[in-house]
Amino acid sequence: MTSDKTFACGKHLTAMRAAQPLVHNITNYVAMNVMANVLLAAGASPAMVHACEEVGEFAAIATVLTVNIGTLSPDWVEAMHIAARVAGDAGKPWVLDPVAAGATAYRRQTAAALTALNPTVIRGNASEILALGASGGAGRGVDAADPVAAAQEAALMLARRTGGVVAVTGAIDFVTDGSRTAHIANGHTLMPRVTALGCALTGIVGAFLAAEKDPFVATVAALAYYGAAGEIAGRDARGPGDFAVRFLDALAALDAPALDAAARVS
Repeated sequence: MTSDKTFACGKHLTAMRAAQPLVHNITNYVAMNVMANVLLAAGASPAMVHACEEVGEFAAIATVLTVNIGTLSPDWVEAMHIAARVAGDAGKPWVLDPVAAGATAYRRQTAAALTALNPTVIRGNASEILALGASGGAGRGVDAADPVAAAQEAALMLARRTGGVVAVTGAIDFVTDGSRTAHIANGHTLMPRVTALGCALTGIVGAFLAAEKDPFVATVAALAYYGAAGEIAGRDARGPGDFAVRFLDALAALDAPALDAAARVS
């Protein structure tokens, strides 16, 4: 697979770091620490705010919002709706991570209701995107049991329905805004073996959205950056624990020329 240099992923990394966006994350208990460290390493400023009493006010302050439904509760769901509406009304980008969207009725209802608020980007694995598209994905909890290719048509339809971008992440990522499509082949086999790296990717997508007006281009660049850092981390990693540390260092060290050289986008 050859790289499409028209994406110029490196310049979007530079722009994101220059902007130092404040990324408001309503995410799950498992992901909070990992996500905060990943965003800091990348050059963004993370915040974890989910109380109904302040979430709307904070969403108005933040540069971008990400919403992850990994550990649901009624109060958190209410906060997600408040924050998404505030971000949408203010014209700020927001990202939905529909974790295990098809696993239970509560998750299906929550994911569908948030999707109806037209997120700027929906990022999920193939099973989650199939569930959002009502195609019966075969996910096991947060894990995908469907290949990325199986969700491409659902992603296209979902993007057209919401007017946003849909990213299906896996061995080779697929991104679409309903008309344009891209595949990103960066990544490493150890990435799925470290808790919450997928959730943290949602934060990185949000950070890149803050510095690029075209959500499709921003999402492609974010996924290429994340996958390229994984490849660097995996070169000498002895296992998942060692990889996790090396991955943070790789996110921090990767610069625009190195990303442009490493990105495999078609």
